[in-house]
Amino acid sequence: MRVILAELMLWESITLQDHFFLDNANDILARYGEFSVLDVALTLWAGREPARPAVLLIDEIDALVGDTLISVLRQLRSGYAKRPAAFPQSVILCGVRDVRDYRIHSEQEKTIITGGSAFNIKAASLRLGDFSQAEMQTLYQQHTTETGQPFTPEALALAWDLTQGQPWLVNALGYETCFQMPDTRDRDQPITAELILEAKEAIILRRETHLDQLTDKLKEPRVRRVIEPILVGEVFGKQFRADDVQYVVDLGLVRQDRTGALQLANRIYQEVIPRELTWDAQTGMTLVAAWYILPDGRLEVDKLIAAFQSFFREHSEHWVERFDYKEAGPQLLLQAFLQRIVNGGGRIEREYGLGHGRTDLLILWPYGEVEPRPVQKVVVETKLRHKSLETTIAEGLQQTWEYMDRCAAEAGHLVIFDRDSSRTWDEKIFRRIERYQDRPITVWGM
Repeated sequence: MRVILAELMLWESITLQDHFFLDNANDILARYGEFSVLDVALTLWAGREPARPAVLLIDEIDALVGDTLISVLRQLRSGYAKRPAAFPQSVILCGVRDVRDYRIHSEQEKTIITGGSAFNIKAASLRLGDFSQAEMQTLYQQHTTETGQPFTPEALALAWDLTQGQPWLVNALGYETCFQMPDTRDRDQPITAELILEAKEAIILRRETHLDQLTDKLKEPRVRRVIEPILVGEVFGKQFRADDVQYVVDLGLVRQDRTGALQLANRIYQEVIPRELTWDAQTGMTLVAAWYILPDGRLEVDKLIAAFQSFFREHSEHWVERFDYKEAGPQLLLQAFLQRIVNGGGRIEREYGLGHGRTDLLILWPYGEVEPRPVQKVVVETKLRHKSLETTIAEGLQQTWEYMDRCAAEAGHLVIFDRDSSRTWDEKIFRRIERYQDRPITVWGM
């Protein structure tokens, strides 16, 4: 409470050129104690000029925890009936979450107190929305107007595709490309799609604070209940809880289309979430990219997946149990294995389709010495086996071919994970070549 009062002293001095809190806060604290000091101080302060209603804004309110947060909410609640003559008429609490979502552990009361019960006077919740595509382009155009440095149409389209207007991502991509990359400090150098991709990768690899905070939310059970089925591509036995979905939407991790279908909010989150969930697994794998690179520089994907198949047979039970997201464990482990190699010179694009029963991976691997370098495109489709093997393969071949056709991929692999413990590994492990629409597709059983 002393820290909060100190901030009130500073901001009152800066914004109002007044010193009421500076002159009286210590006396109020000594007389009324920490459980009433905020209520009393705001009451006395607002009552000095009852004809001028006050508005109090508290930023980062959810940086407070435990009994301190409970006390602040309750003291603000106590002042509600005294508005506007003797308390701020409006109080704005700014944070990552809606106050109704707070679940606060009280050390004093030895119980969980929800934000709604501690602060049941909320008038409205306002969420900072995403930029529209036009708004994102307007923001980037301001940079062009100031410096003369243009964004190519392809760069603008890619920035929108990667971010879907998420404000922090839009700004981070723009800042990275315009100010952090040495080459683009030359304002005659246009911002291209290739530079946007480089910026995206740099932001992800640095694990910027915003991304780190969002991925920390993945540990929460109600977030996992929404995200895990999306990663697997299947709806689990229990239906979604409405409050879980709303919470994860409010966090900005997922979005709903017009039909109500859920998907990860943007392509950057599609990469960040599985990378973060498999960070320990990636760093714990002893793999060398050179083992899987052919003399012409192309990636030997058959050898890579065969190595994963052997690894999965030997280590899957140990590794999958380490994941919080156990239902998605096999897919996450495969992504960790592939990412560990592809980080050395390419990238993986991911697509998740809730209810489609699959996860789509596209490996993009530039190779060769001559610029522009050709790009090897390989589709890896993953499915969990729930039906007969032949039915699962038939469905998977069609899905893999459709993704190959859409991405103009030169090769496709269908990986089928069998989680039935009654079947032996010899029954689960296989490799065979199938053809669909005259295209060969390698099917891997695991």
